[in-house]
Amino acid sequence: MDFAFDARTEELRGKLLAFMDEYVYPAEALAEEQRAALASPWDTPAVVEELKAEARRQGLWNLFLPDAAYGAGLTNLQYAPLAEITGRSPQLAPTALNCAAPDTGNMEVLTQFGDEQQRKQWLEPLLAGEIRSAFAMTEPEVASSDATNITTLIRREGDEYVITGRKWYISGAMNPDCKILIVMGKTDPEGADIRRQQSMVLVPRDTPGVTVRRAMQVFGYEDHYHGGHAEVVFEDARVPVTNLIGEEGGGFAIAQARLGPGRIHHCMRLIGMAERAIELMCRRAVSRTAFGKALGQQGVVHNWIADARVTVEQLRLLVLKTAWMMDTVGNRGAHTEIQAIKIATPRAVVDIIDRAIQLHGAGGVSQDFPLAELYAGARTLMIADGPDEVHQRSLARRELKKYL
Repeated sequence: MDFAFDARTEELRGKLLAFMDEYVYPAEALAEEQRAALASPWDTPAVVEELKAEARRQGLWNLFLPDAAYGAGLTNLQYAPLAEITGRSPQLAPTALNCAAPDTGNMEVLTQFGDEQQRKQWLEPLLAGEIRSAFAMTEPEVASSDATNITTLIRREGDEYVITGRKWYISGAMNPDCKILIVMGKTDPEGADIRRQQSMVLVPRDTPGVTVRRAMQVFGYEDHYHGGHAEVVFEDARVPVTNLIGEEGGGFAIAQARLGPGRIHHCMRLIGMAERAIELMCRRAVSRTAFGKALGQQGVVHNWIADARVTVEQLRLLVLKTAWMMDTVGNRGAHTEIQAIKIATPRAVVDIIDRAIQLHGAGGVSQDFPLAELYAGARTLMIADGPDEVHQRSLARRELKKYL
């Protein structure tokens, strides 16, 4: 394993670091000011569109897609350090580069499983950043950590599918630019194979019978920049059968294919969030005095900073190893490593951000620093893309099989 950055990665890292310093960090406060003045909190601040235009001009666009026909053609190992950089400003940077969830996962699904018409109608405008999208899987009435539990029905009637169900925490659905939802439901609820009962269909947001009922908060935040997390109700919503992605019964497999890259992208960005927290912790430690000496001279603060640095270096190596394995042996071959980073990264980053909050005192939980919002995002990822416990269960089973 050689994790040294190649020439292309170094070039893109240099451009992206400069882009962050020159455009993204200065835009953070401005974006909040502009959003507060908008008619709707879900409208996009003008500065975000300016960032997108500049990123595209600089060639910092669709970096997440390994298929060169649609994206930058980077390997996971090449993309990892770039995603880490965007994680330092998770509200603005991924969106600016058209590398924000849930659009990234939806574009990957359309690239791998969509037909020619679906790619033309939905993938192309997503790649161009002209529209946004949402992914509707999680449901409030069942334990969605087990995807076989979902109850939304996708019933075929002639040349149409009729969709009935209730979803929530549907990321992206509050954004007025969200034009399409990928909906997972059951086309064969009585099927013998519980992993062949589900299918995915494309549902335009303005389809009659689709109601975006409310925005779901996360620790009091509504995640305006990524289009929020909505409760969406489907009441006999009808779409043509041509909106089926892949084949009937293929929804579970598509979900697994979608979540693999998504998990590593989240972990890459989480490391960037941890780095931002460490930077803020260190700046605070050398600028504040308590009990007669700088915070940075307090022994406990030394421990927090040292432990944070060691943890981040360990996590980065594990994520890079996982990216390398995904490139060399595929997602299935890297299954254990993907689960390992999904377990280890969010919980460790939550701890680092928590220490940074503690060092900032009241400021740490305020809107004047990004730490509270970073904490909310990192803590959520202990649940999103499968709760940690689900991955621990699966990983432990794999380990035990070696001894049976």
